[in-house]
Amino acid sequence: MVVDELNSVPSSDVDLDQLFHALADGTRRDIVARVTSREYSVSGLAGLYTMSFAAVQKHVAVLERASLVTKEKRGREQIVRGNRDGLQKARRLLDQYEMIWRRRADRIAEILGED
Repeated sequence: MVVDELNSVPSSDVDLDQLFHALADGTRRDIVARVTSREYSVSGLAGLYTMSFAAVQKHVAVLERASLVTKEKRGREQIVRGNRDGLQKARRLLDQYEMIWRRRADRIAEILGED
């Protein structure tokens, strides 16, 4: 578990690893950006990238495991959408990391300003 300064967003190490792994790849970040504004089929997403359908499908699976997107079967297609709850959790977590670093930077500035 992440504790101390991050205790208001309880997440297991596995959850954090999945989140940061999912966001570590540029293609996956691009997919998240696209599906937050509108839904796409996996085949529609595959047409946007110079990679195989199977590769895009794997990227979507990583994003789904990290709760950043959801996938719904509609007829023969798999429809991908941004997962608002997962994205908000990621935002809160990253906001908390930012607060930690800002507090640390402020403390360093205080120490350097002391005589």
